[in-house]
Amino acid sequence: MERAAFERLVAEALNDIPQHFREAMHNIAIIVEDEPSRELLREMEIEPPDTLFGLYTGTPLPERGASFGNALPDRILLFQGPHEREAEDHEDLIVSIAETLIHEIGHYFGMSEDEIQEIEELYWGSLQPGDDDGDVPTEDDDDRHDA
Repeated sequence: MERAAFERLVAEALNDIPQHFREAMHNIAIIVEDEPSRELLREMEIEPPDTLFGLYTGTPLPERGASFGNALPDRILLFQGPHEREAEDHEDLIVSIAETLIHEIGHYFGMSEDEIQEIEELYWGSLQPGDDDGDVPTEDDDDRHDA
């Protein structure tokens, strides 16, 4: 998929984030890159076949003091290659991008992994209303990592 098409999917996923969260996001850049670097994977202690789909870097909102300012934007990196390789089809790609974006935005807001997992479960549950066994996929169900 061409980068522009992938970036349109990212923009659509961002548009689906509730407005009050989007309005609270300031000084943050969402960047698409091809792949996580080997150095980054090593730093994150991620070994094949695992990979990294997204990464938040910056200072989470709750950790910012009154003197915080004049800082470079926080960044959310989304890695196109892992998303495309792991997606079964176009719809799966859209869901993967949205889930990663939700996860990384959660880090921006200072949420813990447990809090983010709860949000992801609500997200997945809303996509699978007919799921009567209650089993909601989580990031532990596959070999992907969002940081």
